[in-house]
Amino acid sequence: MPPRTRRRRGWIEQLPSGSHRAWVYAGTDPLTGRPRRLRETVGTYAEAEKALTRLQRQVDEDQHPKSEITVRRAVEQWLEVVELEDTTRERYDDLIRLYVLPTFGDLSAGRLDAELLERFYARLHRCRVLSCNGKARGGHVCRPLSTSTTRKVHYIIRGALDRAVRWRHLGVNKAAMAEAPAPRRTEPDPPSADEAARLLNAAWSDPEWGLLLWLTMLTGPRRGEVSALRWRHIDFERGLLWVHQANAQTKAGLKEKSTKTNQRRKVALDEHTIELLRAHRERWRERCEQLGVPLSLDAFVFSPVPDGAAPYLPRAISQRYRRLALRLKLRSTRLHSLRHYSATELVAAGVDIRTVAGRLGHGSGGATTLKVYAAWVDEADRRAATTMATVLPRPVPQASVRRSPYEDIAEALREQIRCGALQPGAELPTVAEIAVANTVAVGTAHRALASLKADGLVSVSRGRRAVVRSASGARST
Repeated sequence: MPPRTRRRRGWIEQLPSGSHRAWVYAGTDPLTGRPRRLRETVGTYAEAEKALTRLQRQVDEDQHPKSEITVRRAVEQWLEVVELEDTTRERYDDLIRLYVLPTFGDLSAGRLDAELLERFYARLHRCRVLSCNGKARGGHVCRPLSTSTTRKVHYIIRGALDRAVRWRHLGVNKAAMAEAPAPRRTEPDPPSADEAARLLNAAWSDPEWGLLLWLTMLTGPRRGEVSALRWRHIDFERGLLWVHQANAQTKAGLKEKSTKTNQRRKVALDEHTIELLRAHRERWRERCEQLGVPLSLDAFVFSPVPDGAAPYLPRAISQRYRRLALRLKLRSTRLHSLRHYSATELVAAGVDIRTVAGRLGHGSGGATTLKVYAAWVDEADRRAATTMATVLPRPVPQASVRRSPYEDIAEALREQIRCGALQPGAELPTVAEIAVANTVAVGTAHRALASLKADGLVSVSRGRRAVVRSASGARST
């Protein structure tokens, strides 16, 4: 039997340029099953011998990368083990799909260096569309990617390659040498005192919506925390609001989770706010009694369903506020600006920073004690509640104002029928015309006509306009 030929462990070859390259066999790639070889190109043969010895020592000491891993595979492995909130993971998935994989997915992770990354970030800051070549064609307008989003892309790539180095698929993380775009300093955008007054007065046409904005301006919670607020979180006797959970709106649906900083906090409430909450609870109790069910302590304080079993979606709260802010022509249309309002008014009133950070639930406020409930100063927190109640303009809730726009539309049409402006047999405007005239959705206008039909004031037939019924045919309302 002929002797078995041993695999060459390493060799040196001379390149046509006159340089020399050292090769060393480093085992089999566990991902592809193909042989792995380390290489290093130098000038002279003597330098190549030194490089050969160095590479062999890396293999002997198990200090070499184990595979030719691609950026795609590195990111996939990182996503398997990294701990992320559901909404954060969904956002990262989108960024990976839109930017990371189309640009670097099939590239060997070892070839990704600082120059490539920094040029990539600069390109995103010119235009977020990867196929854009900097020329406006076909009506295309370049829109730069925000700095915060570009930093997220950098965090994904750097985190994935860090994990690849830790798992020995990669020798060095060159993304760590890339300079991420510097974060832009954001300035608070709270509404002015005049804007706050107009905002609350306009919102209080719906007492529940007005109270939601009042509580947001007073205590500064995040939108998910407002959405998750239940009646058991309010201590009416001691005047306290407990922030325990937050709602996250994911692609799979609504999910209740801990707060952003994973801390529960208590916020003191003033007497006026307690009275507003008591009146709001009484309205909910009466509504539940009409349905024949008790008002549960687990019911949500702000809810679109009759028994309070489901909360408002966080995005729905933001969208409704945006529509209101646009109608009032406020400087900022972000719901988060109300959180800025609470913070800036408290700081301007002289409340200490530690108490302000505690009320807002900041993860850090310049001191470690901000993360500990015992570090809160109860007296200062009580002064903060009184200060906010003094600063905020106090609109008087109007109990007689109806909750829904369709009821206002229906009442206006009823009045026209009562006063004779709409005679029996007269045709009403179409649903689309009513929606345009009142700046509401078609569904809202349809509900208004359905209410009139239920009262026996109009007759409705498919494909025709609603017609005012005669007095003998209408039911008394």
